Amino acid sequence: MNDSPKRPRIVRNDYRALHPPSSSDWRASLTVSVVIPAYGGQEKLDLTLAALAAQTYPGELTEIVVVDDNSSPPLRLPELRPEHTRLVVTTGESWGSAHAVNTGVAHAEGQVILRLDADMVAWRDHVEAQMRWHHAADYLAVLGHKRFVDYQDGDRTPEQVYEKIVCGEGEALFEIESSRPHWIEGVIDDTDGLTVHHPGNYRVFIGATGSIHRDFFKTTGGLSTELRLGSDTEFAYRLAQAGAVFVPEQTSSAWHLGFPQMQEKEAEGRQQRLPYIAQRVPLHGMRRAAPSRAWRVPLVDIVIGVGEATVAEVDAAVAPVLAGTDADVRVTLVTGKAPPGNDREAILSGEGAQLRLIEELYDAESRVRVSAEAPEADPAVPYRLILPRPVPLRGDSVTRVLGTAERADAGLVLAELPGSAPARFERTAAFARARHIAADEDLDRVVAGIWGATVHKGLAAAEPVETAFNPAPADAARRLVRRFLNARQRARLRAMLRR
Repeated sequence: MNDSPKRPRIVRNDYRALHPPSSSDWRASLTVSVVIPAYGGQEKLDLTLAALAAQTYPGELTEIVVVDDNSSPPLRLPELRPEHTRLVVTTGESWGSAHAVNTGVAHAEGQVILRLDADMVAWRDHVEAQMRWHHAADYLAVLGHKRFVDYQDGDRTPEQVYEKIVCGEGEALFEIESSRPHWIEGVIDDTDGLTVHHPGNYRVFIGATGSIHRDFFKTTGGLSTELRLGSDTEFAYRLAQAGAVFVPEQTSSAWHLGFPQMQEKEAEGRQQRLPYIAQRVPLHGMRRAAPSRAWRVPLVDIVIGVGEATVAEVDAAVAPVLAGTDADVRVTLVTGKAPPGNDREAILSGEGAQLRLIEELYDAESRVRVSAEAPEADPAVPYRLILPRPVPLRGDSVTRVLGTAERADAGLVLAELPGSAPARFERTAAFARARHIAADEDLDRVVAGIWGATVHKGLAAAEPVETAFNPAPADAARRLVRRFLNARQRARLRAMLRR
C-alpha cells in the first residue's frame, strides 16, 4: 500500500526521510492555534504577542489562544497583537499549566496546536518553521529552538520587539553571548538530531515551544492535570508511546525571557518532580535503578493464557518473574471462561478447582490479576509480553527478552516456545504507530518495516525453578544437585548410585 501524504513510514525516529516544503513560494494549507498558558506576567505576555504579530505564517491560518490561569489582576490583550487573538480564562476546578493548555486546546480551532509559553519572543519564522514539518506528516512532535536570557520588565517594549521581528532581526534583540542554551541541546547533539533512536528521546519535548496535530493531542489524552510539575515530560512520554516522531526544529529560534526554575533551582525542581514522573514513566532512569516495587504504570505487561493449566504450571511461570531481575511488571492471567463457582455443588464436583487455587494464590499480589478475556494493550506501558500458555520462566527471563529487544531496537520479538506458538514481546510505540499509519494492513509486517523484528531463544526454562509447588529439597546435598543438574542428569546420577 502506498503511504498517505500525511502518514509516511518513518523508521523509528529517523525523520530525515521526510521532505517538508522548503521553497519560499510554498503555499501553506494547515491552520494553527498558538496556545499560550499564562499566569501573571502581563509585560512579558505583551512582548510574546508583539512577536507573534510579526510572524511569516499566514495570518488567516493562525489563531492565538491566550489562557489566563486566573491571574490577579486578570490578564488583558494588548493593542499590538495578531488579528485573530482570543483570551480565555480557566475554570476554577483546577489550576496549573497542564489545565491551562488543555483549556486552550478545547477552545482552539486549528489543525495544529503550537504551545508557546507567555514569556517567549519568537523569531519571525518560528511558527512557519514548525508548520512546514506538519505539512509532511501528521504524527510529529516538533520542538522549537530557544535561548534563555536574563530579563527584567521594561528592558524592551512591544514596539521594539515587533520592529526587530518583522524586519527578520529577532536575533539582535539580545546578545547571544550572554544567553544560555537549554540542556536538551546536548541530547539532540548526542543523537544526531534525535535521528538515532533512543527510548528517552521524548525527554526533549518539554514546555516553552512545541507543536503537534490537534487530533494527535486529543488521541493521546492531553496533559495530565494530576501533575502540577512535570506534566509536559509525562505528556511527551505518552506521545512517544502513541508512536510520535520527535523533530527538533533548529532553523529558527526564540528568546525565553528569564531563566526557568529547573536552571535556577535544579536539585529542588528534580526532587519535586521525581515521584510523580517515576510513577507514570517506566522508562525514567530512576525506575531502572530502583528496587522492585509495584508502580502505577509497569514497564512490562505480561499476558498469559492459562486455559486448563494447573496452579503449579501457572506459578512456575509467574513466581520467578515477580521475584526476578525485572519485576516491574503487571501480569494478567487470561482464563477464557467465567469465574468458577464457589457453591457446594461446584466444590464437590471439582469444577474450576485449579482456577480457584490460582485466584487464591495471587489474591493479595497487586501485580497479578485474573481475567476472563485478554485486556487491550495499555498505551502507557512500554512493552507487552504475550504467552499463549504458561511455561516455566526464570528470574531473568523478562530481562533477557527485553535485552534482545533493546539490542536490536526491535518493535517485535518472537520468542520460541516448545510445542506451541511463539510468545510475543511487543513495543507499544511501534504498534501504535503501525495502527496510525496502516491500520488495515498486517501490523506485524508494518512494525517489521518501521521498527524491525527479531527472534529470541531461551525464554522458557528447561524445567520449573523453585516455587511453592516445586520446593527445594530440605537436604543440603540434594539442593546442590538440583541447582546444578537438570532432570535428565539427576536421573542418570540416581541410576549410577543404585549400582
